[in-house]
Amino acid sequence: MKVAFFLTPKSEVVCLTPKTTLRQALERMERHSHTAVPMVDEQGYYAGTITEGDLLWKIKNSPGLDLNGMEKIALKDITQHSRNQPVRIDSRVVDLLTLASGQNFVPVVDDQGIFIGIIRRREIIEYCAELIKEKEEERVNR
Repeated sequence: MKVAFFLTPKSEVVCLTPKTTLRQALERMERHSHTAVPMVDEQGYYAGTITEGDLLWKIKNSPGLDLNGMEKIALKDITQHSRNQPVRIDSRVVDLLTLASGQNFVPVVDDQGIFIGIIRRREIIEYCAELIKEKEEERVNR
């Protein structure tokens, strides 16, 4: 099965840009209750994933940082401690399993590298659980 079946399109995904400020990122992540958000640059390319941890490390390592200071720090200037590897839209579900084990979502790009959406880990797990359930039922019914 292709990953396109599970795709949450970009239009339904909270995204940030590398120019988004630290304060804006915190506020959006809080408003939407997200712990990680994809970043997409001005050309539409996937630019990485910013996490709460990345933001907290930046705040911790910036003594005296206040809300005004957070408005001057762009996400492009914050170290991303992990890299959510994207997959292409023509990938298969099996290609997602290893990636999804270590991240909340898997970014999806088209054949030119343009960000087109995400696949949430929850949906991958639910799909795999359903396959296992079907196999177990087949075995019982033999």
